[in-house]
Amino acid sequence: MALIKSIKGVFPKHGANCYFAENSTLVGDVEMGDECSVWFNAVVRGDVNSIKMGNKVNVQDGAVIHCTYQKTKTVIGDNVSIGHNAIVHGCTLHNNVLVGMGAIVMDNCVVGSNSIIAAGAVLLENTVVEAGSIYAGVPAKFVKKVDQKLIEGEINRIANNYLMYSSWLKEE
Repeated sequence: MALIKSIKGVFPKHGANCYFAENSTLVGDVEMGDECSVWFNAVVRGDVNSIKMGNKVNVQDGAVIHCTYQKTKTVIGDNVSIGHNAIVHGCTLHNNVLVGMGAIVMDNCVVGSNSIIAAGAVLLENTVVEAGSIYAGVPAKFVKKVDQKLIEGEINRIANNYLMYSSWLKEE
């Protein structure tokens, strides 16, 4: 069973059909919608500020979602995949976003809908990613626009696959 802890009497909340791996951690002021999943060794820590997630968000193995005390909240839209070992900190991710494996999204970043943050990319503080963009590198920079093929073939495919994977584990 996942480690789910309150902070100052505030417990994490979630919608229907969510999956939390046995060694995932959810702490404090965390709200997530339906069909979300938090995978092995992932941490969603709403201890110093709030974390709000929409529907069908998957937080993959080893990822960390956090925020900054009295400064930045984390807001995540619908249909978002946060890759293995990624860090999402005090930022806003709109709908249909893929944050690649090992990527870092820092405080006050805003990632527009239908965007991809490449594996290993580092979005420096206050970066604004225009909707439909791919950013890569350290520090991350605009690479190209996302076409419909990438939205379907990557952003939607990964989010849908994680919903399927979580159903396998719920069957056990």
